[in-house]
Amino acid sequence: MSDPEINVLLVDDEPEFAELVHFFLGKQHDITVHSTNTVTKALEMIDTTEYDAIVSDYMMPEINGIDFLKILRAKGSSIPFILLTGRGREDVAVQALN
Repeated sequence: MSDPEINVLLVDDEPEFAELVHFFLGKQHDITVHSTNTVTKALEMIDTTEYDAIVSDYMMPEINGIDFLKILRAKGSSIPFILLTGRGREDVAVQALN
């Protein structure tokens, strides 16, 4: 019996970085990565597909990753959420944890 497939939603507005993350996550045979470049589209996708985890960029033009996480939690979602940032800012980590 094989391990169950893991569905991950990747949200990132930078195509090159999203492609890189998609490639590395997708190398695992039991992980399927679904991608979008906006939080609005991600919220639509979450309404129609069950995801085991979300990987999101922090800095996006429409809605940032922290606000995306807040929207999900306000809806009652407890899905594991990984926030990526190239900024290395402590305040981003503190906001995410709070």
